[in-house]
Amino acid sequence: MHDIKAIRENSLRFDTALGRRGVSPPSGHLIAEDERRRIAILDLQELQTKRNSLSKRIGEAKRAQLDTSEMEAEGTALRVQMEALEASVPQLEANLRKDLASYPNILDADVPDGRDESFNKTEKTVGTLRNFAFTPKEHFEIGEKLGLMDFAAAAKIAGSRFTVLRGALARLERALGQFMLDTHTAEHGYTETIVPLLVNDAAMFGTGQLPKFADDLFKTTDGRWLIPTAEVSLTNLVANEILPAEKLPMRLTALTPSFRSEAGSAGRDVRGMLRQHQFYKVELVSITRPEASADEHEKMTRCAEVILERLELPYRRMLLCAGDTGFSAAKTYDLEVWLPGQGMYREISSCSNTRAFQARRMNARFRNAEKKPEFVHTLNGSGVAVGRALIAVLENYQNEDGSVTVPEVLVPYMGGLTVIRAA
Repeated sequence: MHDIKAIRENSLRFDTALGRRGVSPPSGHLIAEDERRRIAILDLQELQTKRNSLSKRIGEAKRAQLDTSEMEAEGTALRVQMEALEASVPQLEANLRKDLASYPNILDADVPDGRDESFNKTEKTVGTLRNFAFTPKEHFEIGEKLGLMDFAAAAKIAGSRFTVLRGALARLERALGQFMLDTHTAEHGYTETIVPLLVNDAAMFGTGQLPKFADDLFKTTDGRWLIPTAEVSLTNLVANEILPAEKLPMRLTALTPSFRSEAGSAGRDVRGMLRQHQFYKVELVSITRPEASADEHEKMTRCAEVILERLELPYRRMLLCAGDTGFSAAKTYDLEVWLPGQGMYREISSCSNTRAFQARRMNARFRNAEKKPEFVHTLNGSGVAVGRALIAVLENYQNEDGSVTVPEVLVPYMGGLTVIRAA
């Protein structure tokens, strides 16, 4: 969310920054709305001063046994005006907050311009693409041939965009999640956390999912929301808090299911596990001082890269352009893993610095060097998406006979199993 004071002080900067995202200049409307709010507050304060003065005069007149009927009539008129303003000021404040919350974050200066993913910048490419002696298959072909990946069974009980995994593939998904958690907690300084999978409106608003992305979410009959990512639960742990500076940075991680309606993805990736309503992900969240967030962003992205490198999966790091950067993010790196079955790189991790955007929505602060409350910076990233890691392992480690070699780093998590064969 944006700071109306900063917008008033430099409206041109604000309009120019949002123009990079293709947003028409909004500062005039926001400043006018804020002016109406400010005038209403001043009018109310003036009426309160008049009422206090009038009350004093009425008291003095009554003690002098003078007629107070005219003053009392004036007091009644003042009370009517005040009641109207007392009702309108909260509404004006709510309207302004709603409008401020509807605009995306301001991008960092080094985010490239561009309208869509074709303008994203390749920062680096890591790993060597395997030279197959046969035509590599896609993950769903491999999984179904193994008899361990069942889309029909999932559709029978839940509908499309769900998957049933069995046997060694179920264990492989569990192994991937455990390997990621162990790495991030033991080596990268993240604290493992178990969080609610159901959250309230305030939590979804705090991280920017509401109100803009309600159609992408699942809502329960009692008004809660299924989390689209553990970012929501982890980040909101500091909502409405003033943290001591010595607690920063806070680095949290969680392995949870994520739930997404995929409302806008009709016809995209309809086969296989790439775009599911339910999937597992290891999430990374950092809460930092403002001056540390840029370095923390690099660190977080590197933590996700380590996972891919230890799995020996080829990948590339992409700096997203203005048109492809998410609503809450100031800057985002995507890690894209190579899928030989598709013959292309696909996103497996997205690491974003939201700066103070989410913190302002959540009212999450810390005490700075002057002991004054200041908004923290929040960051989030996939460390990485477990289902997509499973897809990448199947496609990169497939063998001509249909079996799949288990990556060396996962063998201990697989009970010593080195090759997955048909059930």
